[in-house]
Amino acid sequence: MAISAVTLLSTYAPVPGLLGQIKALGVLRVVTRTGPFSFYRGGDGVPAGPEFELAQRFARELGVRLQIMPLNSFAQIYAAIDNGSAHLAAAALKIPRTPIRGIVFAPPYERVREHLIYLRGARRPGSLADLGDGDLEVAADSAHARTLYAASQRIPDLVWIQNASTDTQALLDKVADGAIDYTIADSAEFALAHRVHPRLRIAFDLPTTRSLAWAVSADDRHFVGRIASFFAGLRANGKLASILMRYYGRAESMDFVGPRDFLRQMQKRLPLYRKWFQQAAAASGEDWRLLAAIGYQESKWNPTATSPTGAMGLMQLTHETAIRADVKNPDDARQSIFGGARYFKLVFDTIPAHVPEPDRTWFALAAYNIGFGHLEDARVLAQKAGQNPDSWQDVRKFLPLLAQPQWYQQTRNGYAPGWEPVRYVDNVRGYRDMLDWAWGPTSSASLN
Repeated sequence: MAISAVTLLSTYAPVPGLLGQIKALGVLRVVTRTGPFSFYRGGDGVPAGPEFELAQRFARELGVRLQIMPLNSFAQIYAAIDNGSAHLAAAALKIPRTPIRGIVFAPPYERVREHLIYLRGARRPGSLADLGDGDLEVAADSAHARTLYAASQRIPDLVWIQNASTDTQALLDKVADGAIDYTIADSAEFALAHRVHPRLRIAFDLPTTRSLAWAVSADDRHFVGRIASFFAGLRANGKLASILMRYYGRAESMDFVGPRDFLRQMQKRLPLYRKWFQQAAAASGEDWRLLAAIGYQESKWNPTATSPTGAMGLMQLTHETAIRADVKNPDDARQSIFGGARYFKLVFDTIPAHVPEPDRTWFALAAYNIGFGHLEDARVLAQKAGQNPDSWQDVRKFLPLLAQPQWYQQTRNGYAPGWEPVRYVDNVRGYRDMLDWAWGPTSSASLN
């Protein structure tokens, strides 16, 4: 299915029968936000995100092409629906308690709970009435802002700041940095941020859950019924739960396994595959211990492992990666190891040759995890800030910024969960070091 990301350049006048209009045009125009729970481009450049996958399925069911229209704020999203520029909004929108002019929401497809977030070590408030002089900040026009407005009707002295140039993930970063005292986040948003900032804490739950739903123009409620039927079908066949678990569930998972587990699997599983790692390393010119460390990070050396995102086998190759690496059966451990080695070599060769070791290897690992385009975005940001774009220690500081709107809006490839490659590189380096201790120094002593 053809996908395109476009900028809103013009509008058209809404006409009755939106569903008929969509089919006549052959295009479903979906407005969204860039972010982990909406739409972004993955490491291989392929569009991803729960709202993207749901919209893609909906377009396929309607028999039309999907056109993704990413915008920067909730106000812009609602305006695009109200003026007819887009057919529907799919942006992890939470149904507000007060109506929005010109907008109607479809039945919810998921419910989440809101929390007040603070930093461990600071005073923990017991309720919204107990914030004192603390700075509370939320994204402008968001459901969290509407929650506070509703609460202010019973707490007259409740004060907060609405930030029109950021999102919840960036505000969670500000809490972690001590720039603000509090923000509001739902459970998935908090889980994602907590992986990067383990000192973030939930002070208390807000009293009600919020519903996630798509939004459409209030002028055509018949379209709402078609959306409701679509989600009912997804819920009945289990596809909805699978998609939501793939993204929201992943936010709550941790990927590092401690030394004790690693040493146990090094004795139990690694002997089964060590010869293939060594042969693949000889064929690709890489160090076998590095390839084995990648394999452990990817699957814990489990040849039948599958991930919620569709990656398969010991080296966790996606369908697209398996094709590029000439792997016919990703579940075959030998094919997976040799394919993973070939793919890592392809990625390594994309890193400029002038980058010195060991930085070139760390860059290759980061690109292997998140994609070369996102790595280049971080290198450009580092260079603009006067840092060394060829130094991993400098660039690693800019990768997490790719999750913040004020930074990723400056880049060519947009949003990325940039903390993931930083953790990925750290983990692989740690596992490789333990393999060095067990098997003797690596043949490439420069990787330190």
